[in-house]
Amino acid sequence: MGERPVAPTAPELVLETDAGSTVMSPSRDYHIGRDPLSDIVLDDDRVSWHHAVLHADDGHWTVADEGSTNGTYADGRRIDAQGDVGPGSVLRFGHAVDGARAVLTGQAPPEPEPVSEPVSGGRERPSAVSMPRATGTFRQPTSVRPLPTRTVRIGRGDDNDLVIDDLVVSRHHAELRAHSDGTYEIVDIGSHNGTFLNGQPVESARIASGDIVGIGHSAFCLVGDQLQEYVDTGEVSLDVQDLAVTVDHGRKTLLDHVSFPVGEKCLLGVVGPSGAGKSTLLNALTGLRPADEGTVLYDGRDLYRDFAELRQRIGLVPQDDILHTQLTVRRALGYAAELRFPQDTGKAERLARVEEVVRELGLEERADQPIHSLSGGQRKRVSVALELMTKPSLLFLDEPTSGLDPGMDRSVMHMLRGLADDGRTVVVVTHSVLSLDVCDRLLVLAPGGRIAYYGPPDEALPFFGFQQWPEAFEAFENDRDRDWAGAYLDSPLQRRYIANASPQPHQPQESAAAFVAPPPKAQSWGSQLNTLVRRYAAALAADRTFLVIMIALPFVMGAMARALAGSRLTQETAMNALLILCVGGVLIGAANAVRELVKERVIYRRERAVGLSRSAYLMSKVVVLGTVTVLQAVVLTLVGLVGVAPNAPGGKGVLLPPLVEITLAVALLSFTAMMLGLLVSAVVRKEEVTMPLLVLLAIVQVVLCGALLRLSGLPVIEQLAWFIPSRWALGAMAGTVGLSRIVPGDLTADPLFEHSAGVWLLNMGMLLVLAVLFGYAVLRLLRRHEPAVMRK
Repeated sequence: MGERPVAPTAPELVLETDAGSTVMSPSRDYHIGRDPLSDIVLDDDRVSWHHAVLHADDGHWTVADEGSTNGTYADGRRIDAQGDVGPGSVLRFGHAVDGARAVLTGQAPPEPEPVSEPVSGGRERPSAVSMPRATGTFRQPTSVRPLPTRTVRIGRGDDNDLVIDDLVVSRHHAELRAHSDGTYEIVDIGSHNGTFLNGQPVESARIASGDIVGIGHSAFCLVGDQLQEYVDTGEVSLDVQDLAVTVDHGRKTLLDHVSFPVGEKCLLGVVGPSGAGKSTLLNALTGLRPADEGTVLYDGRDLYRDFAELRQRIGLVPQDDILHTQLTVRRALGYAAELRFPQDTGKAERLARVEEVVRELGLEERADQPIHSLSGGQRKRVSVALELMTKPSLLFLDEPTSGLDPGMDRSVMHMLRGLADDGRTVVVVTHSVLSLDVCDRLLVLAPGGRIAYYGPPDEALPFFGFQQWPEAFEAFENDRDRDWAGAYLDSPLQRRYIANASPQPHQPQESAAAFVAPPPKAQSWGSQLNTLVRRYAAALAADRTFLVIMIALPFVMGAMARALAGSRLTQETAMNALLILCVGGVLIGAANAVRELVKERVIYRRERAVGLSRSAYLMSKVVVLGTVTVLQAVVLTLVGLVGVAPNAPGGKGVLLPPLVEITLAVALLSFTAMMLGLLVSAVVRKEEVTMPLLVLLAIVQVVLCGALLRLSGLPVIEQLAWFIPSRWALGAMAGTVGLSRIVPGDLTADPLFEHSAGVWLLNMGMLLVLAVLFGYAVLRLLRRHEPAVMRK
């Protein structure tokens, strides 16, 4: 495919009103009205809520009236539907003579010059913007205001002095404070996503001319006597410079000094044989696993250095689904919006954004369907919709067409083409070569993580000298002595599409990872827990298979215990009945939890990268599964023992009635077994191995609980049994009923079976201790599955 034709582009204009100046880019429309969410807000009662729209089309600008009450006027004439405007045009809204006035000019205010700031070791590293004129974001300011002489509050709410229409911005986000000595200070006022100075998060900091304050998708800069605002609309470039990644202490190279530019609104396809470094490149470009050497420039900004600020502008769609497939499309996106947007975002605002992305991805007819009922291509659209919630400028996708038929493959690729055309930079890693023609650029990686080709897709096969892609991939595998990267490096294509294609200055190589900011500040722990609990409960309630098993299992196990117990616990029935209660409690707890972490691993990894709290995630599992498990354990015990005479000494338990004590022991055993199940789920790599491990777990619990084998006094075995929850639960139940009296013998002479308050409390306390230990181990193991940048 050759270069795509470019339609005539209208010039950038500046719209001047009493409230300030707005630089208008031809890539978008500008809505005018009294609505505070309008692009240009006019505070005049004669102006309608939604009054008019300025639009660039086919090389010129037009103004269209939106059915306003009092009319729109251009140079004294009323615009009935649409009229042409340009530099020098005077617009009136609400009245031809004295209505709200706006003037169009062709001159934009000056932009700030780049600044540098010292870093460790005395070296110079570029500031947040290395070369403003080479970027899209900082080419022209979106709006210009006089420098304030008092404190200016900035946020999403209409009651702020400076309103930012951006859902990732808190309702009251920051304050720009003017001091009497003429200096200024930026102060974060408890925002959700943070306030940044030159790319670094700050609570409060003095700012000087040329400093860049980042809030959401907006950046502010002091230039002369002006406060200039720059809005990241998505039309950004990406420059990759000398990325290198090694493992095994440098003995194995995964990426070998990879460099290439990606232009604005570009769709880049990345292909290559297995082991060529595609996934490594994706992790390096998203900042999840920064490269060991090299630089990634996000529209002129050092991505690694400014990662804390820029992370919200990067979307990543992994190969596997990143949503709970039991939920409907609309409900899953609604929970995702709760986690990603500030706590002060209203429900109506979140739902409006959900509906917006549903429409953008063409999912209106399927919004109320469970995700698991959708086709593979539709599920991928839902995953993309989730990432579009925060309006990322960079969108990365890993194997989005994997497992799809050719028709769905092409449909997904055309969807990505549309996303790029709408004003995003899209990078897609793929094994499929069916639809590479829709890409603007193609990157082919050779084994060893080197560039074998970069350029337009239609020039790739002629460069390699093949007719079909399968021939090229076969050659990569079979002809490993051929210097694929060297041939491209010496070619004119490399000079045309890489060396001479980027306006960004080349940055010196250094250890990039050292500059990556610490993990982002998460939403409040309690708020995350609330959302996670509700989402997880909804997902479980929608899983009919889980519900059937959850309801049936305690009744089945309870009925077995009832059959063994008879009407009274006797020498023949007591041990077997208590053993069945132990086995039932273990199976209930472990079966509920053993799959829950491993099956959500991809979801957890992605949500952790955007600020999910590790402990809040684990606690949501504990709260929901713990509640379900305890209720099941109560049902199990009541079904098994209600109406059965426990035959306890004097008819009394140790501290409480016998049935209450046994119910507490089974409930605590089930809860501890659930925590053990979570531990197994955190350890395993594949969901398929959890069921065999569950069986093994149950066998170990039976053998080492003390019902079949005398454990007291056996070296090693006795100590190993300390970590077996059923050991302590059986001891507590045996103590309650005085098992050594009912079933006299060497086996029941176990010290943990004594009918005494101290021993019973020891048994129950050890179950609590094991539950806490298992939980702590799970928390540590979850860290292994997180992006590298989140482990700092």
